[in-house]
Amino acid sequence: MHALDVAGLSKTYGEGPKAVPAIAELTFTVDPGEFLCIVGPSGCGKTTLLNAIAGFHGISAGRIDLDGEMLCGPGRPQATPGADRVVVFQNGALFPWKTTLQNICFGPLMQGRESRRAIEDRARAMMADAGLSGTEPAYPGQLSSGTRRRVEIVRALMNDPKVLLFDEPYRALDSLTRSVMHEALLQVWYRNRVTIFFITHDLEEAVFLGHRLVVMTARPCRPKRILEVDIPHPRDYGVLTSPRFRALMAEAGTVVHDEAVRSFAAGDVER
Repeated sequence: MHALDVAGLSKTYGEGPKAVPAIAELTFTVDPGEFLCIVGPSGCGKTTLLNAIAGFHGISAGRIDLDGEMLCGPGRPQATPGADRVVVFQNGALFPWKTTLQNICFGPLMQGRESRRAIEDRARAMMADAGLSGTEPAYPGQLSSGTRRRVEIVRALMNDPKVLLFDEPYRALDSLTRSVMHEALLQVWYRNRVTIFFITHDLEEAVFLGHRLVVMTARPCRPKRILEVDIPHPRDYGVLTSPRFRALMAEAGTVVHDEAVRSFAAGDVER
């Protein structure tokens, strides 16, 4: 059984002659505990796909299953958002009026399944694992952008999701901060082994992080090529200079470039 099973998925915006096909008969799977990276040109439908999995909008055809249960499909065009699928957004979503500890504890407190003491103890332990000890009383505006990203990841994991959905979470960070965040994310993932669905425009980021790399076509979105990243975990930034890493970058880069040229020629915009 796959963690995520996407079968024949299609999504069209609008109707009639002005209809825009964003996704067309898309099929792929994500295994439990896999770190799957999705890359593709702007406007190809990556975020549309993530939004369908999260339940932020409906689909036009096909189905999406999570752990063998249908999220959306025939008779149910839109999945119900839930704590089993948590999204880490591009621009962040921390509450600026809450402290780090309050932000991280918010979800479980709203669910009401544990005592405040148990939730805060679990939060402090996860913060320590993510190198966030000492930031408990700080507000988001007092933290660096990289630290805020780590807080958001820990907050997402506090909900014990079945799959963690990342929508270009490091896009706004400088390259040095991004490299540190990649290693920090892998350290968190090594401890939790949650299934990760990770969208990015950064090819180096995708090859460094992922077990597999799915290169999507220009709109309408469908897999152009799926590459196995056969570099053993755990990884650190030393792998970036390895011959295998450079070979994978070259192979994926050719495919991505071809689709980016198609997207540019079509004048696509991000959806």
